[in-house]
Amino acid sequence: MLEKRIESAFVKATQQRGGLCLKFTSPTMAGVPDRLILLPDGQMGFVEMKAPGKHPRPLQVQRINQLKRLGYQVFVCDQLNQIGGMLDAIQTA
Repeated sequence: MLEKRIESAFVKATQQRGGLCLKFTSPTMAGVPDRLILLPDGQMGFVEMKAPGKHPRPLQVQRINQLKRLGYQVFVCDQLNQIGGMLDAIQTA
């Protein structure tokens, strides 16, 4: 399964909950997560998308940890069955 398929499913699932799953890039900072998740009632989180069994690169891990230290929820998604739980976690934060 390709990362693109997982990412597409995440976008669709987010939209079904009334949210936005925005492609996130930062021209001045490499390694940021792929997606910014915005859900109703001001709930947000970041998601790094990966192909099944793949792991974030060291710089991506550094950025994930940096965002977590700032108090943001950050997830790494490499399986379709993770999507619902990640969205649940963002919605209930």
